[in-house]
Amino acid sequence: MKVGCIGLGDIAQKAYLPVLAVQPGVELHLQTRTPATLERVGHALHLPAARLHADLDALIAAGLDAAFVHAPTDVHPQIVTRLLQAGVPTYVDKPLAYELADSERLVTLAEERGVSLAVGFNRRHAPGYAQCADHPRELILMQKNRVGLPEEPRRMILDDFIHVVDTLRFLAPGRIDDVTVRARTEDGLLHHVVLQLAGDGFTALGVMNRLSGSAEEILEVSGQDTKCQVVNLAEVIDHKGQPTVRRRGDWVPVSRQRGIEQAALAFLDAVRAGRTLSARDALATHELCERVVRAVDERLA
Repeated sequence: MKVGCIGLGDIAQKAYLPVLAVQPGVELHLQTRTPATLERVGHALHLPAARLHADLDALIAAGLDAAFVHAPTDVHPQIVTRLLQAGVPTYVDKPLAYELADSERLVTLAEERGVSLAVGFNRRHAPGYAQCADHPRELILMQKNRVGLPEEPRRMILDDFIHVVDTLRFLAPGRIDDVTVRARTEDGLLHHVVLQLAGDGFTALGVMNRLSGSAEEILEVSGQDTKCQVVNLAEVIDHKGQPTVRRRGDWVPVSRQRGIEQAALAFLDAVRAGRTLSARDALATHELCERVVRAVDERLA
């Protein structure tokens, strides 16, 4: 099975390549436009020169069975379009694109071509978050905060807050009937944003503060007088009278704890089985992010 990895930045090197490089039956091919990086990463993985490609044409010509796209978001539309047109099942880092129209076009193209397209929402596969899907969820609260990072709204929401949006959608126990956005902006930069989703019997709150004084990610789901809390994807605290703490095992890889390994392997399993994956649900997350962007932009107008 020939698998291509396009873009060799931090996310590829730290999270995906350590998983892909050890999979039985996977013939890994790399592509980046930076020769020094291509040579260095290829050497570290002991790959022959024939599997190192300086351009996308050469990579596609190798006869890929699947591809992982970890290039910058700005070039996602161009790269993913080429792969889908070539009939290559494609897994791409979130977001699909910064502009909703581009994301819609890619999803439609994949469906028209009958080619798998998957978006890397790894938190759906993270063990702590997956457990929360089995917990009573009358109230869902997720915070993903950073230090000293106010940013232009569209990039902040599509690059980072999208994780919060998708997790709330993933855990919402019913149809979302109400969407409310609150935000603080200054000098064209987004300082914090709050998203409230509500439906019959549940409320979900997503918070991102880029001036919080602490880099943290906390998820809480509660209902029926019980609560499950996940701290930084590594520590799970069950609350039912007395809190019970479960921590990540010392030898559990970070990629597995964050759900990246599971997401990647689920994609490869689908390709092997000949199942076509749809990005239509991922597109719904992008659509909701666009609503958040527009609500923030109204505050800036």
